[in-house]
Amino acid sequence: MSHPLIPQIIKFATPIAESLGLELVGAVFHTNQHPPVLRLDIRHPYQDTGLDDCERMSHAIEEQLDAVNIIPEPYLLEISSPGISKFLDNDRDFIAFKGFSVTINTSEPYKGKNNWTGQLVRRDQTALYINQKGRQVSIPRSLISTVELQEGR
Repeated sequence: MSHPLIPQIIKFATPIAESLGLELVGAVFHTNQHPPVLRLDIRHPYQDTGLDDCERMSHAIEEQLDAVNIIPEPYLLEISSPGISKFLDNDRDFIAFKGFSVTINTSEPYKGKNNWTGQLVRRDQTALYINQKGRQVSIPRSLISTVELQEGR
């Protein structure tokens, strides 16, 4: 369960991140630590999120967050990258993980199966293509529920 201040913090922080060309992808307030820790996860939409992106966000939001006094007690602010998600969901993910092993779950059986595993080849407007033991298989995008990155390569 998230902290009750999280929706207000997200509403406040999102336009600040966007003004820096970043996306706010999550927020967590760890009140069980002393002092409490507010962690904001950001992502650069067009390249790897770097330390400089985290620093820019930290400097941009720090004073503004204190000025509006959303969090009345002392706290630590952490800005970080969410890291790699197990689920692929945007064009950047499908390009970056080409050749990696993925599992595809479909909303209804396709060729008698709901789960497909293979090496990611590509994705276009109509289908996702995987390599299964040297054979390319295309699965219609309209049937795909999730595409999950597998451990290892």
